[in-house]
This record gives sequence, structure tokens and C-alpha cells, in this order.
Amino acid sequence: MAIPIPTRQLFIDGEWREPIKGKRIPIINPSTEQTIGDIPAATAEDVDIAVEAARKAFFRNGGKDWSSATGAHRAKYLRAIAAKITERKPELAKLEAIDCGKPLEEAAWDIDDVAGCFEYFADVAENMDSKQVTPISVPMEAFKCHVVKEPLGVVGLITPWNYPLLMATWKVAPALASGCTAILKPSEMASITCLELANVCKDIGLPPGVLNILTGLGPEAGAPLASHPHVDKIAFTGSSATGSKIMTAAAQLVKPVTLELGGKSPIVVFEDVDLDKAAEWTLFGCFWTNGQICSATSRLLIHESIAPAFVEKLVKWCENIKISDPLEEGCRLGPVVSSGQYDKVMKFISTAKEEGATILHGGARPQHLEKGFFIQPTIITDVTTSMQIWKEEVFGPVLCVKTFSTEEEAVELANDTQYGLGAAVLSQDLARCERMTKAFQVGIVWVNCSQPCFCQAPWGGKKRSGFGRDLGEWGLDNYLNVKQVTTYVSNDAWGWYTAPSKM
Repeated sequence: MAIPIPTRQLFIDGEWREPIKGKRIPIINPSTEQTIGDIPAATAEDVDIAVEAARKAFFRNGGKDWSSATGAHRAKYLRAIAAKITERKPELAKLEAIDCGKPLEEAAWDIDDVAGCFEYFADVAENMDSKQVTPISVPMEAFKCHVVKEPLGVVGLITPWNYPLLMATWKVAPALASGCTAILKPSEMASITCLELANVCKDIGLPPGVLNILTGLGPEAGAPLASHPHVDKIAFTGSSATGSKIMTAAAQLVKPVTLELGGKSPIVVFEDVDLDKAAEWTLFGCFWTNGQICSATSRLLIHESIAPAFVEKLVKWCENIKISDPLEEGCRLGPVVSSGQYDKVMKFISTAKEEGATILHGGARPQHLEKGFFIQPTIITDVTTSMQIWKEEVFGPVLCVKTFSTEEEAVELANDTQYGLGAAVLSQDLARCERMTKAFQVGIVWVNCSQPCFCQAPWGGKKRSGFGRDLGEWGLDNYLNVKQVTTYVSNDAWGWYTAPSKM
């Protein structure tokens, strides 16, 4: 049974609006390759209107502006959004699955996380009221000093297609909790649920202009947003190449940015693991979200003593992974998001073969699926550190395997990358896990697991994986300005110019 795709416009100043130039972008179902609807395509003219709406909401006269409202007031709206998301979970999960190819059970999990993230930042917003002013001790009694945290202003949020609504929420929820107003530009390859977030905001009565949502292409909508003189901050999740462009555009106006970019994360498996448990975490760490996850632990470093048995386990597990339309019960691997992404991943695989690697499992379209952008879960061995497949982010269901003999060698191989987002270590020796945790040059470490994420904990990386953090108190700080206030409290004159010199 076909799922109806809502026809939406741009969401600006609390209302649906057709894009100024009237353009729309087709929605392609990655499982069937069929066009199932379309989304509006914003341009620079629409960005200007949305930014003005956000500025009015931030600075609105009469004490009704979003920025000066109490955290408790803003929390009521965040909780109402969470409740409405939960109410619409079955519908939103299905829309997500057919839009980006994510298995339905995964998509439902994501929608739960969306609601949980709004709830969490509602709590954070409420706590802001008691923490807004922080006294500072200074060495001169004639002065009192305190620090105030205030919302930055209008923020631009540019988000990816692999977790369409969840990645948007990671930025929207803390931005709104802080008192900022926002313009969200989701990826044109998966925008349906972000437009439904706009509908949720309209339903719960979010004040006009507080959140504006513009769908469209990167050059036509994302670039004007990043370079807009009245946008006070850009937060971006996506590729390192695009992040570099956004950083360059923001630099022209000395505009702060937060960048959560690509990765090529290692998972290090030592000889003392339970092979079955370790095999499942290894595959989950790489194939979750159809392999399209920036933190995917797609470089497997396995101790040489267990490598043959462990790789054999991995192949058997792969053979049992159900690859199907994401809406089918039990689906564990859906299609990649687009024909372009399919071609990119397949090119990585063919280049690996040309460079001398062995495609141990997968590496092709599943035989039972003639349509859709499906790729078998792929395991590649005989990999060297100079190969493209080992160095570059694939963003598809591809796992590279390399062995090591010592802990020191494992550390060196794990850190030998331009990225620094995540890393995992699997071992029963917790002291060794602690050493590896300290040695990894990353922002996120998983011990005896891979990929779990909680909205209370910071998320982000280093090196070419970006800087700044989403989630937790660190995510809120992205949208706050720290202001020092110093007051002279003495009744005495300062006396610098009137008193005689004491030199």
C-alpha cells in the first residue's frame, strides 16, 4: 500500500509559502527508484525572507520576543513538540524509511530519539533560569562581577540526509532552548520529515519566525544561508568538503560555526573477545543506517591470532542480514539514499579491487532486488594503509579489515587517519580498554560496543571530523554568548585623574 507524501511549501514566519521562484525538487524512493512527490526549492530570496522573520521573532517588541522569554516558557513548546512527535511516530517513521531508505525499525527508533531530544532540552531550558547569572570572584572589593549566558541570535542549521529528522533535532532543540531563533536547511535528498516538523510546530502554536524551514539545494539555499550577514551562527553536519566551504563563507563575516563532519573510524578487536558478540558489534558499527553514518567504525583492526575465525564469523553474519524494502518486517539493510550515492560506493569497491584488495563478501547488488539502490554488506580484506578504501569515507555498507600483532601497532593504525570522530575497542581486559581510550585521537570512544548515542552526552570530533559539540550541555553552549558584567560598587571616587601620583 502506497504511503501518501504530504505536499508542503517552505515554512517561514509560521506560515506555508511557495518559493519565490516556484521551483520544486522531485522525491525519489531509493527502494523503487520511483518519483513519489516533491519538495519546494528555496533560493537566496527565500533565505532573505526567512532570516528577516527569524530576526523579528528574536527582537520582537513588547516583551514577546523568544530571546527574553524564560527557559520554562520555551520548555513548554519543546515538550509540546515532543508529545506531537510521539503521537505521529508511526507515520513519521514510515515517511523517513521511504525517503532515505532506512529500515523501518531503525526509523522508529530515531523518532523516539527525536521526541527524547526535545524533552531533554526542555529540561535544560528550565534549568537555565537558575543558572543564567554566575557570580565571579575578583581580587578588588570595589568591583562585583558576574557572567550572563545569552542566546546568540539568529542561527542557520544545515543538516544531512542519513538521519533527516534526528540530526535536525540535534540542532533545532538546543537552539530553541537557548532562546535563539533558527532557519533549518535539511538535505534536499531527505526533507519530508523536516517539513513535517514544521507542521508540528504550526500545530502546537510555536510563535511565528522562531523556527523557519527551507528545503532546497546546497548552492541555492545552503550557501546563501551560510553567508548571510544577519545570520549570527552556522551549525552544520555533513561532509568535510562541504564543511570547508561553509567555514570559508562564514569566515568572511567572522561568523562562528560548528562543524560535525566525516569520519573513518576504527574498531579494534583484541584476541580475548567473545567472537559472536564482537562480530555483531562490528557489523552493527559499520552497517547501521545502511552504512551511511559519519561515525561508522568501518576500519576493522583485528588481532592476528583470531583474524581467520573472526572474519569467517563476519561473513556468516552478513549472509543472514535481511536486505529488502525498508518497510518489510525484519529488514536490517535498506538501500543507500540515491543513485549518485550508489555509484559512489560501487566506485570505491571497484577501485579497491583494482588496487589489490579482496572483496571477501558482497560488493554488488543483491540478486533478488532488481530495482533500488541496494548494495550487499561488503567485507574487504588484503587492504593496505595506502589504499583509497582505507583512507577515505565511503558512506555505505563497506567494512575494511586489517590485522595487528601488538597493542602499540593497533594504536598507530587506528590514529593513522585524517579524521577523528569515533573509535571502538573490544576486549575483556578493561585496563587495556582504558589505555586504548586514552590513546585514540577522537571525540567519541565506545568500549565493547559501537554507535550507541545518548542526547545527554557530547557528540563531535577533531582533526578533519570538525569541531564543536552537539548534544548535552555542550550542545546548548553552541547557541549561547558569554557576557561579562562588571560593576563598580564603591562609594569612593575612582580618583585616577584627581588623586596625586603615588609613584
